[in-house]
Amino acid sequence: MDESRRMDAETPRIGAARHPLSGLYPLWQWLVLIPGATLFTVLATPVAIAACALGYKRWANMAIAARWARLIAWLTPMRVVIDGAEHIDRERGYVLVANHVSQYDIPLIYGFSGLDLRWVMKAEIGKLPFIAQGCRALGHIFIDRRDPEQARAAINNAVAGLPTGTGVLFFPEGTRSRDGRLMQFRKGAFRVAADRGLPILPVTVIGTRELLPPGSIRIRPGTVRLVLHPPIQPGTGPVDEVVAELCEQTRNVISRALRDAESAHRARDGIT
Repeated sequence: MDESRRMDAETPRIGAARHPLSGLYPLWQWLVLIPGATLFTVLATPVAIAACALGYKRWANMAIAARWARLIAWLTPMRVVIDGAEHIDRERGYVLVANHVSQYDIPLIYGFSGLDLRWVMKAEIGKLPFIAQGCRALGHIFIDRRDPEQARAAINNAVAGLPTGTGVLFFPEGTRSRDGRLMQFRKGAFRVAADRGLPILPVTVIGTRELLPPGSIRIRPGTVRLVLHPPIQPGTGPVDEVVAELCEQTRNVISRALRDAESAHRARDGIT
């Protein structure tokens, strides 16, 4: 049985849920989901900052921040199908590389990968109240995409001080894909992996775009899929060649997973 047929037989339909009462969902979004997530953020941020100040950064990430992500999933509700968890050794460090199609990619990966993560995020997020302070305390990495030198220095400084078993999350497309198609990858993540000898962990996110498309504020409940692929260890040789090879291998892995998911989706819905 090929991969697309296996997925069609064994996994639920990925994407936004179809329900006769879907038209009433905005009431839930604005009266329950958003207020609930906001309240948890306001209450949990001081606790996370205090825990980090006392040296419990890993606990703050796994016990507070990951639960924040899972709360969003539960309130949405977003059902999560996880494939490939067996590929992760939680005592190792990884450079996670994921496709990016929705704001929901962040709670999905953060809440369900099972890793102590640091995000590489755009500097604009550093202006958001509560979220910015919490992210800084947790060790997330703010970069100015208009200043490559600042971005490189910020990433290198952060990665140099990371404890064993920590993952660094990159969205190498640089922004969310508007149409869901995989865009070209920037090479920063792969240079970090090559410089530090860290394996790349390719991650494919499927279905989040239907829950919250780029440019929209309308959320929908549904089912998403998180695929954790086998790690790719950097090779040997000139750094530029190693980086280019890692980039190509990783993009091919994620692209293939997206094609398989699309084939399964079309087969399930009877689209030829």
